[in-house]
This record gives sequence, structure tokens and C-alpha cells, in this order.
Amino acid sequence: MGKVGKGMGSARTGSGREPAYTVGLDIGGTKILGALLDPEGEVVATVRRSTVHGADGLIAGAAQAVRDVVASGGVDIALLAGVGLGIPGIVDHRSGTVKHAVNLGVHDDELALADLLSAELSGVPVVVENDLNVAAVGAAHVLERSADEAGANEDLAFLALGTGLASGLVLDGQLRRGASGAAGEIGHIPVDPLGPECPCGQRGCLERFASGKALEAAWPSRHGKPSPVELFEAARAGDEEAMVVKDRFASATAAAVRLLVLTTDVRHVVLGGGVAQLGTELLDAVQDALREQAKVSPFLGSLKLAERVRLAPTHVPVAAVGAAVLGRRN
Repeated sequence: MGKVGKGMGSARTGSGREPAYTVGLDIGGTKILGALLDPEGEVVATVRRSTVHGADGLIAGAAQAVRDVVASGGVDIALLAGVGLGIPGIVDHRSGTVKHAVNLGVHDDELALADLLSAELSGVPVVVENDLNVAAVGAAHVLERSADEAGANEDLAFLALGTGLASGLVLDGQLRRGASGAAGEIGHIPVDPLGPECPCGQRGCLERFASGKALEAAWPSRHGKPSPVELFEAARAGDEEAMVVKDRFASATAAAVRLLVLTTDVRHVVLGGGVAQLGTELLDAVQDALREQAKVSPFLGSLKLAERVRLAPTHVPVAAVGAAVLGRRN
């Protein structure tokens, strides 16, 4: 697998062809986000469609999203070098299949998503990848193109603060899946043996303290807004209980950052997912927690953890971009 970032504009695809336009789709439970990349890796068009659940609806919706985004970019679909999909569930990137994508109406049976979508698109090659992995590749691609120095961001962890907690890894420009596809599943590392039970069967897993669900449990929504928004608003207004909950969440998220850096020594940890939509207020809280934790350890202080953390880019659909980057690698 090739590198991500600026070099993608001049690299050849796996088939030896010069790169052309590629489309990436980020398929979630409620929406499909699409991005069209030109041969230089720039985003030239985006699209958003509602997700239709079930195998037939999923394939038809994905095919239409591809047609919509190429039409928006003024490109003939015949010019596509490939299409990449980022999707939740158990993905086999080699065969292009997915199963247990329950939020999409795909359950136990393996869905040959790559082959079926390719047939809908007149044979355009399709690759399928885990949604976190495409987010990591997309973040690396976008941040690399904005860096002053080539290669500066091709080494990162994308930390998704969503319903659960997990990360995607791009190490030295290479997507790291792991031997069984479990690389980056740090949410299920136990950090408190006496902590609450986790659906995975263990106790005190990290995602029980640093995730959207953890925040909802600690600070249930009271006024109809998302729980993270209400918590940070209350803390900003001086609510002492809210400040305690906020600091506890920031410390747990900082622990996830510390874990990623100490195990992979990535250059950057990029905060994404639903909770990260809090923006700089969340970033500041996590960085403050990292600085506070480093005060007791010269070793941690030397790693400059707070300086490694940043927010996922918001001006483009990062996961769709990452899927489009992977769509070149057929």
C-alpha cells in the first residue's frame, strides 16, 4: 500500500496506471458523505445523501452518491480510477465484504459490497475499508497537504470520540490494520479493574470514561441539546458539578492520547467523532489535562503530548477523502 499525503498526486495506482479521479464515500447510519478527488489529490466536489438501510438500499444509495458527486464535479464516471468506501461493521478489505453493520441493516451474512457496487458502476474498481481507517487516512492526507514540510503529518492516530472510543492509525505513511484488524481498538483496554462493566465483557475499559456514551451517562441531556454541548455550557457558566465531570472526561481523553503516543509514538493525535464537534473548547481541555499530567513526570513532559493533539479538519469530509485516497490503490 502506498503512502498518503502529497505524494498521492504523482504516485501510480496498484495497477500501474497513472492516477485519475477517485471517489470516496463515508457511509454512516443516517447519511452518506461523498468526495471527488482530482489527479493531484485535491477535493473538487462533495455530496451528502441519506442512507437507505438494507443491502439493496445501501448499494443503490452508494451508487447514486457516486453518480451525484462526479456530476457535481463535471467529471464523466468513466474517468474514475476507483471508488473507496468507509463503512462501520466487520470489513474484509481484501475481499471487499462487510457484515455486522447493524446500523445499516447488514447483519450476519457477508455482503459482497465491493463487487456489487462495482457492477452498478459499470466495472469501476471498488475498495471497502473500516470507517475509522479511512478517517485516519483522510486526516493524514488533508493535514499533509497543508503542512509546510513534506511528510510532516504522515504519522498520526485518528482518535474517534463517538458512541465508543477507538482509533485509526497511519504509521510512517502506512495504514496499520493489525493482524486481525483490531489495531487501534484502545477503547477496550481496561484502565480500572473495579470500574463499570463494558459490553465487551471486561471491566473498567477506557471507553467507559472517554466516549460520547460515557459523557451521556455522567451528564444526561436536560434541555434537548447533545450531552457534550450541555456539559461544556454548564461548566462555562460555572456549574461546579459540570466542571468536575468535564475535567474527568478531559483527563480520560488525555489518557487515551497518552496511550496512543506511548505505544506508537505518532507525530499527531487527531480528535474526531461526535464529541470532537465541541471544537477548540474540547481541544483546550484535553491539552490542559495533558500538561497537568506531565507535571509529575519529566519523561511525559519531554514527549510534548499537548503539542501533538489537534482537531480533525472540518472544511472537508475527512473520512470520505480517505476513502477516495484508498480508492486509488487497486
